[in-house]
Amino acid sequence: MFTGIVEGRGRVADVKEYGTNRRLVIDIGRAAAGVSPGDSVSINGACLSVISRKGSALSFDAIAETLRKTNLGDLARGSRVNYETSMTAGDLIGGHLVTGHVDGTGTISAVEDEEGSKRMVVSVPQAMASMVMEKGLIAVDGISLTPAEVGRRSFTLYLIPDTLAKTTISERKKGDRVNIELDLFGKYIRKYVESMMPAREKK
Repeated sequence: MFTGIVEGRGRVADVKEYGTNRRLVIDIGRAAAGVSPGDSVSINGACLSVISRKGSALSFDAIAETLRKTNLGDLARGSRVNYETSMTAGDLIGGHLVTGHVDGTGTISAVEDEEGSKRMVVSVPQAMASMVMEKGLIAVDGISLTPAEVGRRSFTLYLIPDTLAKTTISERKKGDRVNIELDLFGKYIRKYVESMMPAREKK
């Protein structure tokens, strides 16, 4: 489990293809010292298990399902990524509860500078947009953010300077894909309501 408060930006040191899978080697600097094989780390919002650690570099395996649902397949040597190590009991939740189970990707359709901040519009499938709430919670590339406006197939973010300085979202441009994780509690509520609907229709 994560909080969506990105700890830093790592850099892809190596990418190897294994059939339909990929081995990603990501350098996260001094933060790697507190990570052991088997630990979970969020990379661009996707929960991955550490396979091995060598110095400041962590190795992860991304299987075909992960590559299909996320933008990890777009990464190349030198790409920068957001990382967050998993939370522990007693940690402050500065963002919101994020599982690292990415629901899918969105595409940045507009980026505008606004005196040090940025306005960003992310296009998503209609089914995903229906689960996004204005002033609610969403994780974009692992960052806990608040959608300011929601359309039928998009949502709009206003990004503060601190977020831009500490994450890779400052480097995102029109056409880039970003990982989206919808609010955990919203998904459970929707699932519950949908499971009750057939029962009500029979009455």
